[in-house]
Amino acid sequence: MRISELVGAFVRRILRVPYYLITTIIILYNELAKLYTMGSGNIYKRRMKVFSLAFLVYLDYKALQQREKLTKRSKRDGLWEKAHERNAKRVLKLIVELEGLWVKLGQYLSTRADVLPEAYIRLLKQLQDSLPPRGLDEVCQTIETQLGQSMDNLFTNFVRVPLATASIAQVHRATLRDGQEVVVKVQHNGIKIIILEDLKNAKSIVDWIAWAEPQYDFNPMIDEWCREAPKELDFNHEAENTRKVSRNLGCKSEGRDKRPEHVEVLIPEVIQSTEKVLILEYMDGIRINDSRALEDLGVDKQKLVEEITRAYAHQIYVDGFFNGDPHPGNFLVSRKPPHHPILLDFGLTKLLSSSVKHALAKMFLAAAEGDHVALLSAFAEMGLKLRLDMPEQAMEVTNVFFRATTPATEALENMKSLAEQRAKNMKIIQEKMKLDKKQVKRFNPIDAFPGDIVIFSRVLNLLRGLSSSMNVRISYLSIMRPFAESVLKSDMNHGPSSNPNWVYDSPVHSDVEAKLRHFLVELGNADRILGIQVCAYKDGQVIIDTAAGVLGKYDPRPVQPDSLFPVFSVTKGVTAGMVHWLVDKGKLKLDENVTNIWPEFGANGKDQIKVNHILNHTAGLHNALAGIAEEDPMLFCDWDECLKRIVMVAPETEPGREQLYHYLSYGWLCGGIIEHASGKNFQDILEEAFIRPLNVEGELYIGVPPGVESRLATLTLDTSDLSRLAQKPDIRRGSSISTALPSTFKFEMIAGLIPLSNTLNVRRAILPAANGHFSARALARYYATLVDGGVVPPRHSSSSLPPLGSHPHHSIFLTKKTSVKDGSKKDSNGFTSPQSDLYIRIPETDDTSDEVDSKIFTHSKTKIHAAFLGSGDYKDLIIPNGKFGLGFRRVQTTDGSIIGFGHSGIGGSTGYCDINNRFAITVTLNKLSFGALTGEIIRFVCSELRLPVPQDYAGSRESIQQPVIN
Repeated sequence: MRISELVGAFVRRILRVPYYLITTIIILYNELAKLYTMGSGNIYKRRMKVFSLAFLVYLDYKALQQREKLTKRSKRDGLWEKAHERNAKRVLKLIVELEGLWVKLGQYLSTRADVLPEAYIRLLKQLQDSLPPRGLDEVCQTIETQLGQSMDNLFTNFVRVPLATASIAQVHRATLRDGQEVVVKVQHNGIKIIILEDLKNAKSIVDWIAWAEPQYDFNPMIDEWCREAPKELDFNHEAENTRKVSRNLGCKSEGRDKRPEHVEVLIPEVIQSTEKVLILEYMDGIRINDSRALEDLGVDKQKLVEEITRAYAHQIYVDGFFNGDPHPGNFLVSRKPPHHPILLDFGLTKLLSSSVKHALAKMFLAAAEGDHVALLSAFAEMGLKLRLDMPEQAMEVTNVFFRATTPATEALENMKSLAEQRAKNMKIIQEKMKLDKKQVKRFNPIDAFPGDIVIFSRVLNLLRGLSSSMNVRISYLSIMRPFAESVLKSDMNHGPSSNPNWVYDSPVHSDVEAKLRHFLVELGNADRILGIQVCAYKDGQVIIDTAAGVLGKYDPRPVQPDSLFPVFSVTKGVTAGMVHWLVDKGKLKLDENVTNIWPEFGANGKDQIKVNHILNHTAGLHNALAGIAEEDPMLFCDWDECLKRIVMVAPETEPGREQLYHYLSYGWLCGGIIEHASGKNFQDILEEAFIRPLNVEGELYIGVPPGVESRLATLTLDTSDLSRLAQKPDIRRGSSISTALPSTFKFEMIAGLIPLSNTLNVRRAILPAANGHFSARALARYYATLVDGGVVPPRHSSSSLPPLGSHPHHSIFLTKKTSVKDGSKKDSNGFTSPQSDLYIRIPETDDTSDEVDSKIFTHSKTKIHAAFLGSGDYKDLIIPNGKFGLGFRRVQTTDGSIIGFGHSGIGGSTGYCDINNRFAITVTLNKLSFGALTGEIIRFVCSELRLPVPQDYAGSRESIQQPVIN
């Protein structure tokens, strides 16, 4: 065994650290020593000193960990304080000796009062602007060489003692020949070679760390630094950056900018620049870390740091061009009231592309609103790739990233909290990936880390450290939000007037659709629509398939025909169809006791509840599980737990006696029946009954699987609609629609649904009452099939891109699927009515003449419709004159005539069919409007086709007194 390996084994035994880590350090140290003794020069001497110190500090702390176990608890804090003090002195001494890049590292560490011990902050603070200066002769020679004139010709006065000395340059105060007071920044001789070599050394260290500890792969960071840091060495570059940031922030603008994103900061004017000399306007200020001077001037430190944070939010989100080095040495505070912050040193800057700037803003707002879908979308747009599907942990880490700052006095507690959270996340990763302890320590959950956000991350950490060192608390989520929102709003072009592609470019199927698109544009210009899909079938043919707007308030991607919208209770119409499909297949009967299918269900007085009671909302379980929302809303996402709990509840009313809308319990009641009657998972039956036979793969989900996040629309609330409805004296008592609502439903709950429904946890949950994610064209195809008694229409036009059914259908459950043998017979049931002459259908380019109709139900159209409506042979299975049939809302006209069936969802999405006119229409939208907008669209289409308008949507926007919520 080699000497290095023996030493490694010995040290490992003493310190109990990984063998490979100690051995590697010693081998690396020996190799560096060999290179130095062979005469490789200062480059390897610098490298060896760095590795030697790193090894020494590492061993010191590891030894202390062992010693701590033998020390009284009361003396342990003292041991750690002494260790921090001596190691901070070692680090400072070496950094001052080496200068170059290591000063930059020390400056960064000196700002991290939120995570580093006080000794490091106190000692390393000297690196911000108090390094040993270079000689005056060297400084003057550089100035004269660069500017081509003598010092006497340039200045009437040049102060010998520098104002500040940093890693790359030092700054002197001077007076120009014309009397202007300036500062002169002069680059250190030879610093360029040192910086470039230090970057190589840093790269070597990072490569070694990534090899030894793969979960700590900092290569993306060092690669970005290697690209950007050399730019600091050209002061012409810094001069242009200074001018650009000053212009962007309006520092020289006349008058006061009253926009919310305006910031009050000062930036010195550039007088002259060369590669190594920069002359700037002199501004009289005090150092931001001079606490006593700030107190003497009465400076509000909270307001000061908030304004600096706002200035950086403006640079990042509004301008996409920001200073990447906001350590305390680069800030002054003006002596004159109102004591504005002065921003200095723009050598290290970052220019963001429009797409990355947008993605960063989207990431910030997604974290602020808990929107997992938008967060993952932002990650994808900026090129951040994760190795596993863990949206909850991704959100948690992002929230840590944008967390509010804490004072330096809470650094230890903060570090412990972060360590505990990281340990918790790694445990979750370990369980999900089935990794052992060694594997999880070497697992890096990030697959690709884009260089564009490296300096962005550095800036946030530096600002956090600045806040902590000044003992102020900064809420990033509140201060930076207006800037992130402003860039998205300016980039979004929500409305048609500013976005010529607001209506998605897809084929026009009829003259009615052409007119509808013009109408939608009018509504869009009135800010009534954010994103929408409308699809309609007439006589078995598509006559409307339109998508318009954007996917979300902070998501400017266009709505496409295959976009997936959360449709709330529209889902119930599909769930009801699954129950009827099982009845049609002979798996259960509508008048059958649920306990015959699901024996456990009979507990607590539910043995008399029948399938028809559940479908007709007369089971007496209308408030069942409503208390989960107060206990833990996330329990809604636990399918098995909810089924167990539904078994344990007791009915509040006698089955079949009173119709009260089962707004949540309906889903678990029907879901339990479906699974027990079929012996299969809910998702399997959905796919077998409807998804594959209707060719709507990838566009009809109840609980979305991983892989479809990029197509999900994000919900927002139409506040004007909400305000209008809130002014009604008693929205519940006066509503013909809402009188059937259970006591636990409150209108105020609606606003709280939005953020919850946007979370990925909820979107992925199986909630058959309210969690459908459909495209309008998939839902319309479903109702077009039902209106014809189960006969599937011809395939949707392939010219509407992407074609319906072209997506692979991801299933949440990896279960074996059972194929359905579709009936293959020509349409000979007399369903086809004469072609209406009230609209002109534009011919398709697809040839569907050879297609054979398939049928998903075996019973006749008349019998199927009677079952849906609770009429004819099924009239005794429902409450007379109720709003619901057997699972579907009965669609009535204003004169009380029943014309069809369907189901609406809270917020405006809907789907229904008109039986006599063989008409089916669906609307999906993401700006929830409680039926008013949907009513205008339905009335418009029905008017053009001369069809009866459903009672729920009859009348003007103002005359619709109550929201359509089911």
